[in-house]
Amino acid sequence: MIVRNSRVLVVEDDADGQVLLTTLLGHLGIAVDAANDSTEAEQLLFHSGSTYDAAIIDLALPDKDGWQLLSEMQASPLTADVPCIAITAYHNSKLREDATLAGFRAYFPKPLDEGLLLGALDTML
Repeated sequence: MIVRNSRVLVVEDDADGQVLLTTLLGHLGIAVDAANDSTEAEQLLFHSGSTYDAAIIDLALPDKDGWQLLSEMQASPLTADVPCIAITAYHNSKLREDATLAGFRAYFPKPLDEGLLLGALDTML
């Protein structure tokens, strides 16, 4: 069961996708911070004092991509243990495999299957 009082970071540059995720998680009692790109995400992750129980990261972001953000998170003692979920509109089976090998704990193509996403998040919180 998803733990209320959890905090999740959503890194999504698509406004509709960001609203969908923040609304969905908010209805479950999960606190959500949203970033439009990696620069905003880095500010929240490394300089805001906030801690996160999980992160949902779009792989295709306008500045640094989701792969680079994941790598920075893995390298920092502040965020190395934060489980990350990859989301992308550019899905293929090789990308899913690469995301898992890179360290994403789950991977979902867009449009998102909300039930599967929440199931994966539930195992992480």
